[in-house]
Amino acid sequence: MTTATARISRPGHATAKPSRNKASRERALAWARRGPLLPALIFLIIVTQLPFVVTLIISFLNWNSLSPGTTGFAGFENYVTVLTDPDLRQAIFTTILLTVAVVLASLVIGLGLALLLDKKFIGRGLARTLLIAPFLVVPVAAALIWKHALLNPTYGLINGVLTWVWSLFGSGNAPQLDLLSQAPLMAVIVSLVWQWTPFMMLILLAGLQSRPMDTVEAAQMDGATPWAIFRHLTLPHLRQYLELGGLLGAIYIVQNFDAVFTLTSGGLGTANLPYAIYQTFYYANEYGLASAAGVVVVIGTILVATFALRTVFSLFKKEAAR
Repeated sequence: MTTATARISRPGHATAKPSRNKASRERALAWARRGPLLPALIFLIIVTQLPFVVTLIISFLNWNSLSPGTTGFAGFENYVTVLTDPDLRQAIFTTILLTVAVVLASLVIGLGLALLLDKKFIGRGLARTLLIAPFLVVPVAAALIWKHALLNPTYGLINGVLTWVWSLFGSGNAPQLDLLSQAPLMAVIVSLVWQWTPFMMLILLAGLQSRPMDTVEAAQMDGATPWAIFRHLTLPHLRQYLELGGLLGAIYIVQNFDAVFTLTSGGLGTANLPYAIYQTFYYANEYGLASAAGVVVVIGTILVATFALRTVFSLFKKEAAR
């Protein structure tokens, strides 16, 4: 037997070369699929990740633009200041309170609207379009609408309607509401709830329309009340959609700057952490401290986003298993 014949007849040698060719073809196909995405990935890294790395580096520096000669390494001092400074600590508390209040109120109202739109009635398409409209408004424009058209104590719509109703059923001068001065944080919460309720409504409406209707019909035939069906069938089915809406809403609301800046300019205890970062950076010129506070916001957002992604993946797996 010749050497070439022995090489060919060796066990496993005949299948080694085709397997290597197959693996190389699979790698080439994988790169062919990923290749068109590489420019977008590189652009995303340059635009988002590199600035964050720079911000992370600056957060460890004692850097005030008004005193450039004192710039130096500060270690974790800026992070300690973020957590111990009374103003920044109050801003963190305000951020948490604002986020929780807006998310919970938006979820409750959005659930009620989703249950309403899940029913068939004349004009449902128009009602759905009108209810979605607030979410499509630019955040600054929405805040300006609330500040001037609705909440203004002199010519705002709310006080105008209150005066008209009081003139019909009351006597004397009508009470005038001034939320921007008397309850500024409540004014911010109301404006954000108005804007984010349609988002929650859409997510919960999608969950309602994915319900197994045969189970609901069987419960109705067995004499279950609407409340029992909602409590034992609808609400458990919507649990993951409620979690998803709450987590996604929290990601955006924790970073909210427009409503606070436009409605109250951060006064009267309404300054959240993003607005405090703005004040620290542009007014106090403390670049290191502002960067540390920004990193804290990013870390909190990443933690919330991690839970949101887990919820999304669980929903995808649930839909794929059907």
